[in-house]
Amino acid sequence: MNILAIDTSQKTVGVALLEDEVIRAETFVNRDVNHTEVLLPAIERTCQTAGLGIAQIDLFALTLGPGSFTGLRIGASTVKGFALATGKPVVGVSTLDALAQNAAWSDRLICPVLNAQKQQVYTAGYRAHANGWLETTARERVTHVDDLLGDLREDVIFLGDGAVAYAGVIREALGKRAFFAPAHQHHVRAAAVGLLGCRKYRDGDVLDLFRFTPRYLRLSEAEDRLRIRQT
Repeated sequence: MNILAIDTSQKTVGVALLEDEVIRAETFVNRDVNHTEVLLPAIERTCQTAGLGIAQIDLFALTLGPGSFTGLRIGASTVKGFALATGKPVVGVSTLDALAQNAAWSDRLICPVLNAQKQQVYTAGYRAHANGWLETTARERVTHVDDLLGDLREDVIFLGDGAVAYAGVIREALGKRAFFAPAHQHHVRAAAVGLLGCRKYRDGDVLDLFRFTPRYLRLSEAEDRLRIRQT
């Protein structure tokens, strides 16, 4: 089964092509540009490297969120277009689930943290099993960074752009109990999206192409301003 996986949940863009759980090609772009400018060329480059065309893709996988509102919308619309054109299924993966896979080697509590701005973060908790898969210990949520740190009582490994943004706050609150993943592990890998997507597909967890939407966890700034004006 050929799987095309994409991630547009952060400022970066990731695309991977897998044959079942074997990575055939992967592209990662870390540039501060609009996702629209980068995503389609990255998909084309990845497919060419793997020697496949879109018509040969059997499954599409994408990060559903949380993350960048604009990036998630672009990723969702792109995948929907491909799925409609090919008639192939789509699976959605939590951004935090995919990011946490970068620390599947750790025996500490794994805490991916994405910067949600205004002192808020998107986060969840995980523990790694011997087979490399993760067990969720705390559901994904948006919370104030101080509230997150107040709940932690053990050694924790942090990763994600929120971990970078609030590294000083984290160290001050947790001291020697705080550990940080290497810099290259702070970004979601599209290959992890594909691997998790493959498992979801095998479990029958396929998205309704006409009804699925990104999972933002909170209102956008524009929606929040509108809510305030209406109250």
